Amino acid sequence: MPDAPDQSPKLLDQVRQTCRRRQYSYHTEKACVRWAERFACVHDTTHPRRLNEDDIRAFLGHLASERNVAASTQNQALNALLMRIRG
Repeated sequence: MPDAPDQSPKLLDQVRQTCRRRQYSYHTEKACVRWAERFACVHDTTHPRRLNEDDIRAFLGHLASERNVAASTQNQALNALLMRIRG
């Protein structure tokens, strides 16, 4: 069908589904969703499907240089973002 709307789940719904499938705690699920939201906000002009490893690196660099987050916080963000890749 031409011009059919995309029926795939939204990014944040995919993150939630993955967390639930892996039986993560509710708090972990919320943290992963928040990292996905922050990542999407930093790259607000690009659709999430078009974001790649370089965009993740740029986001982690942004966290380190502009937000001064700890290495453990960067690792948490990285793992949350990799979840959308690994599914």
